[in-house]
Amino acid sequence: MDREVRVRFAPSPTGPLHIGGVRTALYNYLFARQHGGKMILRIEDTDSQRFVPGAEAYINEALKWLGIEIDEGVSEGGPYGPYKQSERRDIYRQHVKMLLDAGKAYIAFDTPEELNAAREATANFQYDSHTRSAMRNSLTMPDEEVKALIDGGTPYVVRFKIDGGRAVEVNDLIRGKVVIKSDILDDKVLYKSADDLPTYHLANIVDDHLMKVSHVIRGEEWLPSAPLHVLLYEAFGWADTMPQFVHLPLLLKPDGKGKLSKRDGDRLGFPVFPLLWTDPETGNISRGYREDGYLPQAVVNFLALLGWNPGDDTEIMAMEELIKRFSLEHCSRSGAKFAYEKGTWFNHQYLQMLPDEELAELFKPVLRANGINPDDFSNEYICKAVGMVKGRINFVSDLWQHAAFFFVAPSEYEEKSVRKRWTPETPALLSELISWLKEYPTPSAADAEQPVLARIKERQWHMGNVMNALRLAVVGECKGPHMFDIMELLGMTEVEQRVNAAINRIKPVEQ
Repeated sequence: MDREVRVRFAPSPTGPLHIGGVRTALYNYLFARQHGGKMILRIEDTDSQRFVPGAEAYINEALKWLGIEIDEGVSEGGPYGPYKQSERRDIYRQHVKMLLDAGKAYIAFDTPEELNAAREATANFQYDSHTRSAMRNSLTMPDEEVKALIDGGTPYVVRFKIDGGRAVEVNDLIRGKVVIKSDILDDKVLYKSADDLPTYHLANIVDDHLMKVSHVIRGEEWLPSAPLHVLLYEAFGWADTMPQFVHLPLLLKPDGKGKLSKRDGDRLGFPVFPLLWTDPETGNISRGYREDGYLPQAVVNFLALLGWNPGDDTEIMAMEELIKRFSLEHCSRSGAKFAYEKGTWFNHQYLQMLPDEELAELFKPVLRANGINPDDFSNEYICKAVGMVKGRINFVSDLWQHAAFFFVAPSEYEEKSVRKRWTPETPALLSELISWLKEYPTPSAADAEQPVLARIKERQWHMGNVMNALRLAVVGECKGPHMFDIMELLGMTEVEQRVNAAINRIKPVEQ
């Protein structure tokens, strides 16, 4: 590319970052890194009435957790700051004046009541080239009256003047050329005197230009605003530096039609935010992928494939490979169903790839939450325990369900297994089996398994009943890792204590 790649992610701090916004940030990041470019984080906080305390910090924390690195932003700084729009008022005022002086915009004094009256009088009313002549604005009023109203503090807005009869072309790198007739566009408000701040449309264009943004990669919902942005670039005389537009497909509901919403997550039981969010006004808590036990690399991999594919059947791709393989050519034009179950599958896959030592560290808080002090066990012990059961888990929290017996002896026993496997003869058989196991310094799978199993066979005991009864006594249920591996980790003393406890507690169930 002839131009340095500079992309921006520009969220508004009006609440938690939606997972659709996360995907937009990810695609911007992948594109920038692939082309050796820069990733800008710009906070678009011009809508002061919708500002939510804590939202900006949430955005930064979410991106950091996901590994989406920012090159320029509020925290990082950079050559084109400030990177928060509320701190750029002087810049926007200058550009509003440029449009007014060039006759590309005008001042309008219409009150809310006057606008409502116009809407009631005219079906499908919009403020445009056909209606502006009947409204109260600087195009229909004497200059002296306009000046007097401004000097007197009368609230006003600045509207962009769009002339009809024009075919506006938007060249989108995913959708190709999109042509919109200017007659259907209204004269958008660019600035409001009441709060001395621009609207999204003006601030967005000015900042993209001054920050030298080369590609605007954003959600499909912004496609209708693209023609207006093309016209604004032309009005400022910046057509030669206009960024290339990329409008990503929507994330759709897992079932039914329409855009993914928080209600879908609440209804089907999955998060739609990267991190847990507590509403500062209501105290309502919304689930987050991090707190639900997802690994960040699994979330990134999952989101990357919602609307893009690498051109083959590859699914597991770490950030480095995603950067290498990402291309806009393989982005879909149509919306992507949010198959949340696939996110769980990705998390399972990435958990399997974690070293046991790292997984053990993640498991320690779960142990504490269940009343177990991890310091009472060696790191080696915890690593071996999680290593035996991790193939069964989708989340770190699942480890407790599958590995609890390594840390606390069972006090209850699965009734179905007791009924099936525990007979009046079982205590005597288990006692003899324990005596055989005690012949070995440790009941290692390598040393003890084959000789012990051979003895069971020689005695013509029912292998399934004996070994499952042993498992029931040691684990509390008839499932789990290989029995001899369990006994090797627990140690013979602990195994014998658990078998004796089971013999004293379990009574055969009459058939």
